[in-house]
Amino acid sequence: MKLLEECSKVKLNHLIILLLSVFLVGCTDVEDASIADVEAQEVTTDETSESSEAEETVPPVVDEPAVEETPTEPSNDLFAGYELIEVDGGDLSGYRESNVAVNIGFGDRDYWAFTNEYGQLERVVADEIILQDDNNEPVLSSGRYYSDEAKVSGVESDMLDEGHVLADSLGGVSNAYNITPQESTLNRHGDQAYMEDAIRDAGGATDFEAIITYIDTETQIPSSYQYTYTLMGNEIVDTFDNMNPDEINASLGLTDSEPTDSASSSSSSTNEDVSSVDTNGNGQVTIKEAKAAGFSMPIMSDHWLYPHMRDNDNDGMVGE
Repeated sequence: MKLLEECSKVKLNHLIILLLSVFLVGCTDVEDASIADVEAQEVTTDETSESSEAEETVPPVVDEPAVEETPTEPSNDLFAGYELIEVDGGDLSGYRESNVAVNIGFGDRDYWAFTNEYGQLERVVADEIILQDDNNEPVLSSGRYYSDEAKVSGVESDMLDEGHVLADSLGGVSNAYNITPQESTLNRHGDQAYMEDAIRDAGGATDFEAIITYIDTETQIPSSYQYTYTLMGNEIVDTFDNMNPDEINASLGLTDSEPTDSASSSSSSTNEDVSSVDTNGNGQVTIKEAKAAGFSMPIMSDHWLYPHMRDNDNDGMVGE
């Protein structure tokens, strides 16, 4: 009986030990699992923190609205209100369109003429006046680019010339946008001729502007002109009426005697030797021959060479 009790105690002890072992192993697994969970959470937290820090260090990309570039165009205030058209430099029709701008410069020159709503030539401008180059341009023996000028209404008068605003010698063409009916003495010997001579003698001009006015909206015959241009740094402003300057001077008492005619003024030069200029001996002096001999253009009707030269338009000047 005592032996059975001892055996029972031993079995009970073994059972207790077994239960304790199972309990201890279970606790260890729970602790290990808890530690693993904590470590996993720490790793995840660290990775999340590193990821957050990385995201914070990279600046966010912001899509900016696209800005359309508007192409810049040159300002053409000079031509505002005018239609730009092309007219042949030798057009003789005499007709002008209204409110247009036309380039009246021969070759590559930019001389701009403008008409008003009545088709009257009211303004001519040029940044630079470039003289005619008869050695490199197709210049006729008369010194002109074209054989005749536009027949603007009014030029049929015996008192009026087909007057260039910018002469051939200054690089101007012969269509109606460069021609006005101009009093013949004014054109040949007056302020118009003076202006052309001054620009030729200076070798050109800059900042040229001609303002042309009329007595009414029906006529194509100007009443007055105003020329502004710069010669060798000096601005010139010349305003004059479309009248005979000799008659104006006489009415103002600025002349003491009647103007001398071309015959008397050239009488002292009748003995000049034309053969020294007429190099080919044909009796006709060309502009090129005259220039080669040292004469400046134009040759006026009172010059001794004039009778030996061809004045196709009979305006009293050759090579203007």
